[in-house]
Amino acid sequence: MKIIPQVLLKQFDALLCNKNISQERQPYYRKWLRYYLDFCHKYNHPAKVSDSLPLFINKIRAKNQTIQQQKQAYNAILLYYELLDIHPHWLNAPPGMSMVLEKKASFHAKLPNEDQWHEVYKKLGAEIKIRHYSPKTHKAYSIWTRKFQHFMKNKAPDLLTVEDVKAFLTSLAVESKVSASSQNQAFNALLFFFRHCLGREFGKVDGVVRAKRKPYIPVVLSRQEVDLIIGKLRYPYDLVVKFLYGCGLRLGECMNIRINNFNLDAGVLTIHDGKGKKDRTLPLPEVILPEIHRQFDAVRLLHRQDLDQGIAGAFMFDSIEKKYKNAGREFHWQWFFPAKDLTWVPDAGEYRRAHLHDRHVQKAIKSVVQRAQLTKRATAHTFRHSFASHLLQANYDIRTIQELLGHSDIRTTMIYTHTVKSRTIKKTKSPLDIDPSEMK
Repeated sequence: MKIIPQVLLKQFDALLCNKNISQERQPYYRKWLRYYLDFCHKYNHPAKVSDSLPLFINKIRAKNQTIQQQKQAYNAILLYYELLDIHPHWLNAPPGMSMVLEKKASFHAKLPNEDQWHEVYKKLGAEIKIRHYSPKTHKAYSIWTRKFQHFMKNKAPDLLTVEDVKAFLTSLAVESKVSASSQNQAFNALLFFFRHCLGREFGKVDGVVRAKRKPYIPVVLSRQEVDLIIGKLRYPYDLVVKFLYGCGLRLGECMNIRINNFNLDAGVLTIHDGKGKKDRTLPLPEVILPEIHRQFDAVRLLHRQDLDQGIAGAFMFDSIEKKYKNAGREFHWQWFFPAKDLTWVPDAGEYRRAHLHDRHVQKAIKSVVQRAQLTKRATAHTFRHSFASHLLQANYDIRTIQELLGHSDIRTTMIYTHTVKSRTIKKTKSPLDIDPSEMK
């Protein structure tokens, strides 16, 4: 954090007293000035030019500072400008205007083209919803679009070009040193942004410095390590991990399991709307069937309690909610891993039951892995890697494993061939050394 020079600080404090800023508020004014100077230094904006103020306000707005805090920061920097006798061109007031007039002035720290960008983000959200992309995709695309907006210093969306995209992607690789996957995600986000929000095609994007993709071999736990972690986990996290490892589920898929995903008679679990909005079926591990039945009983008891208390039921997706208004109260739509606490929905004025939060599972696994002092960095996704690798060790066909994992491309599944030892029965020979009769 950049430190305010002592000479400037003394002058600023004297001005605060002269403007009758209370002692309680003065530390906040100093804080905003320090943040502003640090912002200008970090992003190469001239602190003594008033055009930097709207950019600073937009930055703290993006960090979810309240309107009151934004106004206070705005007034603090205006005092700094007054100290330097800088006239902000967007205010029709003479230099050295009094704080009283500044407070009466409306809050105009609005970035150039901000209204246009606001409409762009609304359209981005609508286009993603139309295509039924996941909320995580919406979040990721929005983040990359905002980073692109900041990189282009709020250039009007209509004026953006492919050359701007090239400069941004190159900056990510050269200056930010992001990974290849992050750069590819940024590329996909901007491709979607140009195509569906701006109505323009990219064309060829040549001359971009690409982040180097490193060969990645996933971490795989041994069966003993998996059993050790499960044995140390408390309910319901132990059952969650049994599903992650026993069925090869992604954490999000596991948390979104509902009662109606089970076909216990056939021993099958159906995953709806997995990654890429794909459905697939998986065999249920027979060894955990008694635990599944006990979990059904626990969910049934909790469901009855919710109904008795007038709870609106489980959170539902819009299409079902609109068609069947009481679906959330029906037992077969309840979460298999329900959250312990209810969630208040302000718009509807009611309580709903969400599923167990991903973060709680991640924290529980991390805590157990640390206590077990494993030499491997294990996360929730490590159990999915272990599922695939152990099936490969057991001589399951790679295509079967691909279908169980829900991979679209066999090349994604092939990475697990690097996690198991080769089981070639014969010693490798040159074809010249092999008897022709062995080739028949």
